[in-house]
Amino acid sequence: MARRQPGCERWLLLAACAHVLVLLPPPRSRAFALNVVLDDAEDTTELPVLQKSEKSGTVSKRSRELKEIVFVIQSQSNSFHSKRAEDLKRDILKQAADLGKELPRVLLIHEIDRHEGAWTILPLMRDFSIAYGRNSSWIFFCEEDTRIQVVKLLETLGRFDASKEWFLGKALYDEESTIIHHYAFAENPTVFKFPDFAAGWALSIPLVNKLAIKLKSEPLKSDFTIDLKHEIALYIWQKGDGPHLTPVPEFCTDDVNSYKVDQCATTFSNFLPLCKEPVKKEDVFVAVKTCRKFHGDRIPVVKQTWEREAALIEYYSDYADSSIPTIDLGVPNTERGHCGKTFAILERFLNHSSPRTPWLVIVDDDTLISIFRLRQLLSCYDPNEAVFLGERYGYGLGTGGYSYITGGGGMVFSRAAVQKLLASKCRCYSMDAPDDMVLGMCFSGLGIPITHSPLFHQARPMDYPKDYLSHQIPISFHKHWNIDPVKVYFTWLAPNAEEVCLMPLLAKTLPDVPIFHRLKFPKGIQAFNHCDQSKERNVIIVSGYWASTSQAQGVMLQDCLNSAFLEHILKCTFSRTSQQK
Repeated sequence: MARRQPGCERWLLLAACAHVLVLLPPPRSRAFALNVVLDDAEDTTELPVLQKSEKSGTVSKRSRELKEIVFVIQSQSNSFHSKRAEDLKRDILKQAADLGKELPRVLLIHEIDRHEGAWTILPLMRDFSIAYGRNSSWIFFCEEDTRIQVVKLLETLGRFDASKEWFLGKALYDEESTIIHHYAFAENPTVFKFPDFAAGWALSIPLVNKLAIKLKSEPLKSDFTIDLKHEIALYIWQKGDGPHLTPVPEFCTDDVNSYKVDQCATTFSNFLPLCKEPVKKEDVFVAVKTCRKFHGDRIPVVKQTWEREAALIEYYSDYADSSIPTIDLGVPNTERGHCGKTFAILERFLNHSSPRTPWLVIVDDDTLISIFRLRQLLSCYDPNEAVFLGERYGYGLGTGGYSYITGGGGMVFSRAAVQKLLASKCRCYSMDAPDDMVLGMCFSGLGIPITHSPLFHQARPMDYPKDYLSHQIPISFHKHWNIDPVKVYFTWLAPNAEEVCLMPLLAKTLPDVPIFHRLKFPKGIQAFNHCDQSKERNVIIVSGYWASTSQAQGVMLQDCLNSAFLEHILKCTFSRTSQQK
């Protein structure tokens, strides 16, 4: 139950008044089991007590249609993420309860199978076909931060003949061929569309059944999973033998407060989580991997950009250079892999850094990162848990492989994770083994899950669709190739004045409200706005509500928020206005 702040009694509905603000054996074939609540089982999710209303024919029909949709939330087992997924499940079932007694099935990916390969979706198709191939019409997938208007979703899916093969979603496409998609469709990359998972995507049951048959006769190959949404679309398309993605305008990534929301069956709520006050600078130890040949070109970029955001930072090289300075770990440089160097860094963090430093970040010397935003994100995680965080890739996940955090975007470890790793006997099989993949194998063997955040990026901004980045506040990018890395940092990652000005105060004033949740006020006043869509990236913008509302409304607002908080907002607003002039 949310607690009121003093002075908030008159505005009980205001969001501002609520505190809501080893090495493994080679991959082998493995059967996936659906550990889910089936039709004849009782769903134990607690539902709200609703007032009874007359059941019209429309409601009964909607109830039947809803029963034919299986919702699959692409969840994760980490406590922060699993809670968000459970909240979404409850919300779906709340909406469904208004339509009748027959509730839809809502599955959480991390509960479907304890094997980490479930997140790649395709290995589950045979199980989906067996469990739901005769009693359902659609499987609807979404992320934990997707928000669904159930009635609107029913209307949207109702436009499509569920007896045919359909692959539905919000369409993304590459504007130029990119390494993360293996330069597919190089002549015209815009022709191939793939779904934005944040908006939700749907497969008709006939298509699910077809994929299940294909997977039975042609098992998935032991291969890399890099960009799942693109790879699923490629697999379904089957070089023209299967359906293309059909774009659905009602599947949206606009915020719930967008003017477009009335036309949307889905919206997306996650920009950059801030669960409480950002972790302290001194709580994040940053390790930069480098070597002598890059001291002159890559390290100066780090120093011009994000180094100032880090309180604790060390550069690890094969040569001790006092001008940087770098630390020689006694590990010879290798052309690839760098596993020996990475494990030496882990040992040094555990044995030589302050035992009170809960977080370690390992980056490459050509990683561009916002430590400021990372500190906000880490406020949502418990450093006492074994957390291994970053952009998740996979190897051989259809055949019993493992997930790993790709190193270029940055790898984040809780101290607890490092302790458990080094207490095990899992180590590099060679000094030049790929460090990120070895770490993935080790953590998999220890039963420690990989935690994925799409805000970390292995590649450059130009390697991702603009529409995909438009609903992100990114934390990292990687590679200097064919770009101005300093410009990229200041365009995409540098904390702007409003972030620095507002976020610490917001965290103290509204400790459990996600920082990018718009705060609604009487008569439509919005104290915060997510982004200016004309910009290349999303930034916090404090709306100039003081100038656009009456003095009386401003006083009422001040009654609910403490005066120091309001004054701080206005200073930031006027600062931005003067900068624009």
